[in-house]
Amino acid sequence: MSFEFILIIAASLLLVSVLISKISDRSGIPALLLFLAIGMLAGSDGLGGIYFDDPTLAQFIGIVALNLILFAGGLDTDWKDVRPVLKQGVALSTLGVLITAVIVGIAAQYLLEFTLYQGLLLGAIVSSTDAAAVFSILRSKSLGLKGKLRPLLELESGSNDPMAAFLTIGMIQLLTQPNMQVTDLVGVFFLQMIVGALCGFFFGRLLAFLANRTQLGYEGLYPVLTLSIVFLAYSVTSLLKGNGFLAVYIAGIVAGHQDFVHRRSLIRFHDGIAWLMQITMFLTLGLLVFPTEIPPIITTGLLVATSLIFLARPVSIFLTLLPTSLTVKEKAFISWVGLRGAVPIILATYPLLARLPQADSIFNIVFFVVLTSAMVQGASIPYVAKWLGVDMPVTQKPIYPIEFTPVSGFKSELKELTISAGSIADGKPIVELYLPQEFLIILIARENEFILPSGGITLHAGDTLIVLADKETFAKVEDRLNTKVSD
Repeated sequence: MSFEFILIIAASLLLVSVLISKISDRSGIPALLLFLAIGMLAGSDGLGGIYFDDPTLAQFIGIVALNLILFAGGLDTDWKDVRPVLKQGVALSTLGVLITAVIVGIAAQYLLEFTLYQGLLLGAIVSSTDAAAVFSILRSKSLGLKGKLRPLLELESGSNDPMAAFLTIGMIQLLTQPNMQVTDLVGVFFLQMIVGALCGFFFGRLLAFLANRTQLGYEGLYPVLTLSIVFLAYSVTSLLKGNGFLAVYIAGIVAGHQDFVHRRSLIRFHDGIAWLMQITMFLTLGLLVFPTEIPPIITTGLLVATSLIFLARPVSIFLTLLPTSLTVKEKAFISWVGLRGAVPIILATYPLLARLPQADSIFNIVFFVVLTSAMVQGASIPYVAKWLGVDMPVTQKPIYPIEFTPVSGFKSELKELTISAGSIADGKPIVELYLPQEFLIILIARENEFILPSGGITLHAGDTLIVLADKETFAKVEDRLNTKVSD
């Protein structure tokens, strides 16, 4: 097959995946299902007839993709939203994952006649969740989540992949190294998590430092800089016996919390890369699976999926969140939206490469569980959210015809200030507000139109001012402008 023909096939699969994502937006079907379906149709058992049976290459692609997806997720995480739910998120991504793996493992031991370690390996592989699928479904239905549910789910899904990977590799070691004991994994766990967290913090700060100090001559080099930091964070941490996935995710959060050059454009770049990696990963995994091997394991797959969805996930959520102030309905929703994504399928390639007994069965069962989770849980999420009363209308964030790129040494930021009804600014011209020189109004958004500011423009309740100011000045002016006239 010529190089040009391979490029045509790859580009066509990507194009079809992008176009078919509109079906996900309109119908609420998780995009991962559509991408997997395209890969399966293009595979040797499908219409495309492309033969692909290389777990090593699939795992390599999956690890590279997962690094970029985790970093993009961390970079786009709002620390102010995540901080109040940090304890709950960390508990879910560690203790919650462990409880899920243990319950599924014990169930697999009795239902599938696996050994305990084989069952725990299966449980570890399917223990991580994918919140991106949840939010894509909610977004397609214009639904939001009340309270702290959204940041909690984002933090859980972003940080539970490292734990699932640790448990998977640990169980493989127990199966392949007879002299190794379960207690040996405790020390390894703390070593991996501590080294991963420290390396993640270091590389996150390093990224912001280099972006601000190097003053590269071409803006296009900044994405190259961040990509190099991502892969350095993973590889160096792994060589130091730490958890590379955790390091990459924390590096993204730490970097996202800093002010550095071209921050917004880099966030958009990594968001696009993350989508490219998701599509590539799902297509690769779809090609790797042989659909003709799925029917024989449907019964066992349903048993595992049922134990995961209706037993392991709810028990892990309610036990882990027992000390929190979350309501029963909120906990029930969190337990229901534990969709499985591509990570379990990637982790299922590890037993294949280790040539473990039952590795093929585990891979096919995991693939079936992911499909079942996406179809059963994914399709019902909007209805469950409404039934439990945790949904709320989504407020679409307006898009302004202006963009601001912060640079090193300039402390001002582009911010929004909405004029409230009855405030001292309501009904007054801008010139009569005597705003400080450090508070610059760039644009006024009023209903569906934008107004260029001038001193004679009269402000009204509901107007949103797009202003350029430092944090201290903005806070002072915001308090003064939204003071009620009666006050």
